Amino acid sequence: MSLLQEGSSDGRGGSRESDPPGRTGPPDIPDTIHSPDVSSPPSPADASPLAIDTGLVERWLLEFLRSEIGRRRFQRVVVGLSGGVDSSLTATLCARALGAEAVKGFLLPYRTSSRESREHALLLAEHLGIETREIEITAAVDGYVERFEASMSDHRRGNVAARQRMIVLFDQAAKHDALPVGTGNKSERLLGYFTWHADDTPPINPLGDLFKVQVWELAREVGVPESIVEKPASADLIQGQTDEQDLGVSYPEADLILHYLLSGYTPEQLTEFGFDPEKIEVVRGRLEGTHWKRHLPTVPMLSSTTIGEWYLRPVDY
Repeated sequence: MSLLQEGSSDGRGGSRESDPPGRTGPPDIPDTIHSPDVSSPPSPADASPLAIDTGLVERWLLEFLRSEIGRRRFQRVVVGLSGGVDSSLTATLCARALGAEAVKGFLLPYRTSSRESREHALLLAEHLGIETREIEITAAVDGYVERFEASMSDHRRGNVAARQRMIVLFDQAAKHDALPVGTGNKSERLLGYFTWHADDTPPINPLGDLFKVQVWELAREVGVPESIVEKPASADLIQGQTDEQDLGVSYPEADLILHYLLSGYTPEQLTEFGFDPEKIEVVRGRLEGTHWKRHLPTVPMLSSTTIGEWYLRPVDY
């Protein structure tokens, strides 16, 4: 059964107690979003378990954006535009949910950023009719690096750049009385392939439960330019860098392995079904080794009202 398939019942969404007066939450979401069809044996050649009903997913995400932005009393959003498919899809969904006039895109290049990334970000903005502003972060990043850490590795420098982008994005959000919207997908989050307190910082993330292959599928459905969708995924923090080179496994392979690991299959079972054991181990190792990155800082419980452990508002669950 496809993710978010029409006709499912027993939803778990609906209005929430913390909704503003006169506003309700997104509509019921079917159980099938987390109930994959595993009636047939897993196969590395069969990607059908990751297929989605793109029309239904789009409608759900638009309602999610309207509800979550509204409950926070915002009417505008800011999105960092990298020129990649994730930020392009996020900006597209925001423009459809709120109107192009309510979305401002920010290009935040570093001196090693590719020219193509900038061209694709501007292409997307023109396609959507959203306003943009370009703020180069090179001086801010290099001011720290050159004065205090001249021998810094490319990896560390990339993390500094990613966090600097969030400094700018959140400040611009304050300037425009807007809410920052995140752009990370489920694959990146589960593999820990993001900079902690950078990519994961915005308070809402519409793509957070979509694997990368599902992002590609939905992006094509909503009209993201094909030149953006088809290019190799890259964080664009290091020249020539691509996600799949860093990870050592392609997204279609990783997504299917993640899907089955999360569904309860063991690495040994997946190996028996024909999955590459080395790639299983790469995915499993990243999944289990980066669990801490997907949570708020760990707090020792000293009371019955520990924030994040016990004290949670309805919207926090």
